[in-house]
Amino acid sequence: MPKGMTVIDKERCKGCGLCVAACPFGVLAFSEEHNSSGYNVAMAQHPEKCTACMVCAQICPDVAIEVYRLDRAESKGAA
Repeated sequence: MPKGMTVIDKERCKGCGLCVAACPFGVLAFSEEHNSSGYNVAMAQHPEKCTACMVCAQICPDVAIEVYRLDRAESKGAA
């Protein structure tokens, strides 16, 4: 199964939760952190489960998420 890495721009995130609800692998969750606008932002709580399916990035209305596909060597080093 492919591995991925999800990067969330915390300043662009408005905490709508669409990405959290849409992730089929339960990678994303809300963090305790707030951005400068006061929004509770999303984070990759279980990054090891990411398959780079890009559902989160596609559903994000604020274009706050980038997803990278890792090759096998990168995913072993990231785990």
